Amino acid sequence: QVQLVESGGGLVQAGGSLRLSCAASGRTFSTYATGWFRQAPGKEREFVAAKGRSGGSTLYADSVKGRFTISRDNAKNTVYLQMNNLKPEDTAVYYCAANRIVDVTTTPLSYEYWGQGTQVTVSS
Repeated sequence: QVQLVESGGGLVQAGGSLRLSCAASGRTFSTYATGWFRQAPGKEREFVAAKGRSGGSTLYADSVKGRFTISRDNAKNTVYLQMNNLKPEDTAVYYCAANRIVDVTTTPLSYEYWGQGTQVTVSS
């Protein structure tokens, strides 16, 4: 089992940047595929980015492609989401997720473990 704790959210102006971190417990973090999702008020949780166990495979939502970068440091048991050129429509609670079954997936149901979320607010 793994526990995930996100940090790094906050308030930023449009065009600015934030880096989210997701710290994982456990010594087998490298065996988990990871993903970032977000949920805005009144909307369903949506996929943002995913990174495979080995760190080689990566997938992004079209809405963030070219602006966001997912990375992981297995030695530090941490996954990152670098967000550049932020837009007001990026405002949401961002969640880190992990699973041991499917390597790179956009489907929330594929992820077994979730963090508590961190708020990102982008002002215009």
